[in-house]
Amino acid sequence: MKKYNIEKSENEWKKQLGAEQYKILRQKGTEMPHSGEYNLHFENGTYKCRACDEELFESDSKFESGCGWPSFDKAMPGKVEYIKDTSFGMIRTEIVCSNCGSHLGHVFDDGPTETGQRYCVNSLSIDFNK
Repeated sequence: MKKYNIEKSENEWKKQLGAEQYKILRQKGTEMPHSGEYNLHFENGTYKCRACDEELFESDSKFESGCGWPSFDKAMPGKVEYIKDTSFGMIRTEIVCSNCGSHLGHVFDDGPTETGQRYCVNSLSIDFNK
């Protein structure tokens, strides 16, 4: 099992995050589409991991994808880890925070910008700094 810079027991994560965030960040859950506070959020700043405060995405990489979750065309260098996900009979690429291993969402190769990437991120897994 991979070691991360920040490691806590499941009880510590549960206490820190609360039930909804714990389900997303630590149990690889997914929030309902169009329900997250950052889905249609377009202020200037950076988006960080809600579990450990590591900066992950810059606002200039965010775009409206219509998928119902915050979408970015790239992550900050070295801040996201990519893991093959074969759950639910699909082959996808899960994205997790490289600092604490918390689940963020998935990345797809159908983005409309020059990167061709769409990082589909749960609002509950991120926070925003102006």
